[in-house]
Amino acid sequence: MTTVNIRGIPVTFPFEPYELQKDYMEKVIECLQNETNAVLESPTGTGKTLSLLCASLAWLSIRKAQYQVERFGTCDEGSSSFMQTLKESLEGKLGSSGKTFLRVPTIIYASRTHSQLSQAMNELKRTAYSHVKATIIGSREQLCIHPDVVQEEDFTAKRHLCGAKILGKSCHFYNNVEKMAHTEIISDLNVVDIEDIITHGKRHKFCPYFMVKELTQQADIIFMPYNYLLDSRIKKTVGVGISNNIIILDEAHNINKICEDSASSVLSSADITLAIAEVTDVMTAMSKNLQFLDTPPDFSPDELCILKQSLLDFEKAIDSVPIVNSNQSTGATFDGDYIFEILKKGGIDYENCMILSSLIDKIIQFLSVSPNDGPFQRKGNGLEAFNFLLTLVYAHTAPDIREKIKKCYTVYIEEEQPKRSVGNNWLSKATSSYKNGGRSLNFWCFSPGFGMGMLLGKGVRNVILTSGTLAPLKPFISELEMKVDVTLENPHIIKCDQIVVRVLEKGPDGIELNSSFKNRDNPEYIASLGRTILNLSRMIPNGMLIFFPSYPIMQKFTEYWQENGIWSSICEVKAIYVEPKRKEAFATAMTEYYARVADSKFKGAIFMGVCRGKISEGLDFADSNGRAVLIIGLPFSPIKDPKVILKRKYLNDCRIQNKDMVSGDEWYSLEASRAVNQAIGRVIRHRYDYGAIILLDSRFAGFRMRNQMSQWLRDHIKVVKNFGEIIRDLRNFYPNVEKNLPLQKPAPLPQVTTTECPSIDNVTNNKPRGYFNFNSMDMPQSSHSANNANGLVTIHKRNNEGNSTKRRRIAIYTNTNGSNDNDSTSTDSKEYMAMVKKCLTSNQCDVFISALTFYKEHDDFNEFTNKLNEIFIAQYNIRYLIQGLQPYIKEKHKEKFEKYWEKMR
Repeated sequence: MTTVNIRGIPVTFPFEPYELQKDYMEKVIECLQNETNAVLESPTGTGKTLSLLCASLAWLSIRKAQYQVERFGTCDEGSSSFMQTLKESLEGKLGSSGKTFLRVPTIIYASRTHSQLSQAMNELKRTAYSHVKATIIGSREQLCIHPDVVQEEDFTAKRHLCGAKILGKSCHFYNNVEKMAHTEIISDLNVVDIEDIITHGKRHKFCPYFMVKELTQQADIIFMPYNYLLDSRIKKTVGVGISNNIIILDEAHNINKICEDSASSVLSSADITLAIAEVTDVMTAMSKNLQFLDTPPDFSPDELCILKQSLLDFEKAIDSVPIVNSNQSTGATFDGDYIFEILKKGGIDYENCMILSSLIDKIIQFLSVSPNDGPFQRKGNGLEAFNFLLTLVYAHTAPDIREKIKKCYTVYIEEEQPKRSVGNNWLSKATSSYKNGGRSLNFWCFSPGFGMGMLLGKGVRNVILTSGTLAPLKPFISELEMKVDVTLENPHIIKCDQIVVRVLEKGPDGIELNSSFKNRDNPEYIASLGRTILNLSRMIPNGMLIFFPSYPIMQKFTEYWQENGIWSSICEVKAIYVEPKRKEAFATAMTEYYARVADSKFKGAIFMGVCRGKISEGLDFADSNGRAVLIIGLPFSPIKDPKVILKRKYLNDCRIQNKDMVSGDEWYSLEASRAVNQAIGRVIRHRYDYGAIILLDSRFAGFRMRNQMSQWLRDHIKVVKNFGEIIRDLRNFYPNVEKNLPLQKPAPLPQVTTTECPSIDNVTNNKPRGYFNFNSMDMPQSSHSANNANGLVTIHKRNNEGNSTKRRRIAIYTNTNGSNDNDSTSTDSKEYMAMVKKCLTSNQCDVFISALTFYKEHDDFNEFTNKLNEIFIAQYNIRYLIQGLQPYIKEKHKEKFEKYWEKMR
């Protein structure tokens, strides 16, 4: 450990920090000392997270010491000169904030996903600050261990079932929380992640979900996803105060969109119809005097009638809005405050909205604890959607809130495609009108500053926004409408000879590379692009990433290449992996991509994904796993999407009043360039890493697009006019850089999250033979026989003789031939166990092997799955391993296992 003095604060770092890390920590401490806000960009691979944690916790340690001195000094007016000197010294280190007598602030460290937070907590454990009290906030989905609640698949039902058990005092895990919270078992914990608290909860029979809430009371730093701070549906249940606290938003390149989305709501006619049906179910049951499980419902039939009538009137009000379809619009647009008018037609206003919201909560909780096989087949999803709109609209009571909503929001009502109506309505005269189609009510927030303003309005001490891809900073800050006094755009830690950045305007045949809307259907362009990738793959060693603008474009291009033989030519050079659709398949595809790159028998591999997709966010393709990234086109949002049209109009209107705001066109372009910057950040992950960044679209040559790239990248960009030039550059680059830099080992399987991004349809991925079974799919992941020599997959191909332009269908399947010999079975088992060891921690491996051994010896399937739950309940990204247990399951338990797998998948 090394200690460096930064702005008077001694910061202990795991090693001698680089200058750019010192610069970054100086900005963090400046922000904390001056109680201001900061926007800090530092490229991926520069130790941003480590610098952020060490600097903020070093400052916090001094602040805690000052607080203790203040408390000691106030006990004795005649305090010693030593104490006075100490106080003055500490105040000097803390800056202008040193004179405050408020409590010590808590650091709230927020990022996009729990896997990113887990990585940050692992970094914290390796620092000199691992003694601080730190915990992570998660959902019931991740933390609850009550068997009844765990089995409930619906999130809303899970939440209300938990609440019902607490009210009925029937959850012994919850009942133990208060007693256990004051024991040394809990008080001795320091950095506590999700896996830690679940392990302790099961061992000592307390609820991890509510114990985390107890831990936050004494925590120095609290980790949470940033939608827990911004989403009104979640933040009220988190129970963490933010007044006088420090908020750090890491990976904040998405924060503008998160602020907008968390403050927006979409309610369809289907949601309203379902809500009416849910109320009707309860009315029907009450009218028939059905026996209820534990206690009678905490509401009356009259209240249900009022709520149902409100829903019917609200639906009628939406249906009565005139919509004129035209080339420019397919819906009706209103200012944001129109939402109050349309809710008023349903009899809902500030006077009764909270009463209705409370009633809806009671109904959902009642439905959640009702039996599934009775009259209550629904669990309140429609009511939940309606209730979210109410709480969103009426959450704020500031005098000027209606004017702010008018300015920052737009109400857009559009037609939906006809759907079948939901039946089972009681009292035939009071039924939904949703039969031959419906409408969608969109309540869209277009101002990130609205959500950020609500956060800052709670008395937050500081906000630090940081990421590897925030540039250009001025428009980013202007949209958030917050005062920012500290900014930084760090350079990269690598040297100039470790990176090649090229804009390639033409393919090897001289065809312009441009994936604009007008050109993306041009077969000459698509073929030229394919030949470009083929030629580049021959020059680029090891792993290679290719990012498309969208999933449909990726599918269109790859299908064309398959039909015209380009795909098979690329596969002869490198195996191709395509981002899978199924979330449980994603970690498997990543593992096999890494394995293929690491295997010296092959020439590497290609992973294809899209900007804003899974592989573009948070994943690590360090060293040989990512020696080049190819960007195909610009990922512009659909220009005719009503939300995009209205957002651009909103910004243009704002620009008239405030020239510092970005225009609609500037925002549209920035959205695309930020997605590109984020995708580029998957390579060059540390000081000794190297790689090529190749922009395969002539539009990147323009000044505007180049100026919107990350600052560290701009000086490296070179536009090449002919294909021979880039081949020459790559031929010189890789051999030279490999001589000068130490060889790095391939990266391990990253922690993969699967909840934030959509995935492509019709894709395939390699699977371990014998564990998974797929139908025939059209987009192969690897279609070269040599690429499958490792035996991980069995691929059936049609004979290539004949018309080579016909589309080949490739099926990945399990070998079910009864004549398989023992060697094959043994190989499958070894491959599976090797994968288990790769994906699980050492503790999880011990539990896994113990569970298998126990099952084999005791024949107890229920206890076997209980042991598996210890590993997989909180780990979505590795649940695909469960299916690999099929060969180990005894015949009499096969049906139970299938049900268990269906529940867990």
